[in-house]
Amino acid sequence: MPLLPSCGPSLFSPNVLNKPADCIKTLGGYKVEKADYQRPSAGFSVTIEVKIQNLPGRFSEIVSYIAKQKGSLSDVTLLASDVHHTYREITINCKSQEHSEQLLSSLRQLESLSILKVRDDTFAVHQDGKLEVTSKLKVETTDQLARVYTPGVARVCMAIHKDPELSYKYTVKGNTIAVVSDGSAVLGLGDIGPLAALPVMEGKAMLFKRFAGLNAFPVCLDTTDTEELIKIIKSLSVNFGGINLEDISAPRCFEIEKRLREELDIPVFHDDQHGTAVVVLAGLINALKIVGKKLGDLKVAVSGFGAGGVACARMLLSAGVKNIVACDRAGIVYRGRKERMNEVKEELALITNPDNAKGGLKEALQGADVFIGVSEPGLVNRSMIKSMADNPIVFALANPTPEILPAEIEGIARIIATGRSDYANQVNNVLCFPGIFRGALNCRARDINDKMKIAAAYAIAQCVKDSELCEDYIIPGIFRPDVPERVALEVEKAAIATGAGSYRN
Repeated sequence: MPLLPSCGPSLFSPNVLNKPADCIKTLGGYKVEKADYQRPSAGFSVTIEVKIQNLPGRFSEIVSYIAKQKGSLSDVTLLASDVHHTYREITINCKSQEHSEQLLSSLRQLESLSILKVRDDTFAVHQDGKLEVTSKLKVETTDQLARVYTPGVARVCMAIHKDPELSYKYTVKGNTIAVVSDGSAVLGLGDIGPLAALPVMEGKAMLFKRFAGLNAFPVCLDTTDTEELIKIIKSLSVNFGGINLEDISAPRCFEIEKRLREELDIPVFHDDQHGTAVVVLAGLINALKIVGKKLGDLKVAVSGFGAGGVACARMLLSAGVKNIVACDRAGIVYRGRKERMNEVKEELALITNPDNAKGGLKEALQGADVFIGVSEPGLVNRSMIKSMADNPIVFALANPTPEILPAEIEGIARIIATGRSDYANQVNNVLCFPGIFRGALNCRARDINDKMKIAAAYAIAQCVKDSELCEDYIIPGIFRPDVPERVALEVEKAAIATGAGSYRN
């Protein structure tokens, strides 16, 4: 059976704010069997209403049966009972949709149990959408109506007409983010289009509200034309205090973000690029404290040179890393390479890979201190990690299956991080983007620059105290309330120091 992390907050516990107990220094992450990497998740939970024979031990037999079928019991509620039967609602976490269907099919074969209702819990929470518009004020009298709408609203309109800055004070603009996507590069799903991407953008909007108190609204656009996207977003921007670009494919995303940053006077942030990079840097800052290395001395191998990989490279360069060797499908990116190059790769080839190394990921990893994977499952094997420098740091971030599973490199990698919540050290963008936008809007920043992003990374890293820090706890849990607050404060300071923002009353 897999073991919980030896230190840090349990990612399986609802109370992720608990201080970690004494850290037991280990090499690698969880002790899991390779075949058991796919674990039951609430993302595939089903809730069933059942009628069970009211006999001693009958319910415990059913619980044992569910466990044998690799289901994980999440919640049980007794609804009613009589002499002959008990009626219960049971929530079961499964490994996949196929696993949940197989489990339900097998449960229906049991004579002691009748399934009365079935609910897919994930689809249930999305029913009718996850967002709604609510009013902050009650409008129940003509006096109230006269203030919030005609004729009183005209006074506010004219005040804003004379001084546009008042829109931040007297409209939703100052506390509202647009979450914009064309659905062309949805994490783990690819190009599914704007309509199918809408549930993701709704979820992102919820996270802005939950972690930073910011209103956010999904804006999914039915075009992939770069110029048209830029034009539409610019036209919509008047309503918002900031733009969060999401799930737009590379290399278009680079041009779209660059142009919007240049042409708008509100912060624009492509989270797939910079959010990932900020949290990677935060984890790396803490990992280096454990292995006793410095940013400037590292060799970093990057697998995947799309939006996330490019942003990680740029962020690490800005933070002081000097030797980055990046790989894409054609192998190491080097000066003079012709295959699968574009303007962005050409630019970065000039400032990365100082030895102009050639070859593939295997060659890139030889002697590397750090591996950062933002690519595909199964690209790395055990021997490749063995070829790295002493105390290797592995950030295998492909989702849902990383480039290499933690169990495969236990005892080799000193520190392992993934993008998954069921392993230690989850690199999750929710640690940064709410606080970054909160800080930017607090000082009405016109941009989110490198200094602000680096400040966010150090703020996240500092949320893990030295007394808590260990191999399995280099990144704070996402529900720690001090994370967005600290990120916002440090981002605001950096914005003001660099002239991107200013103090506000």
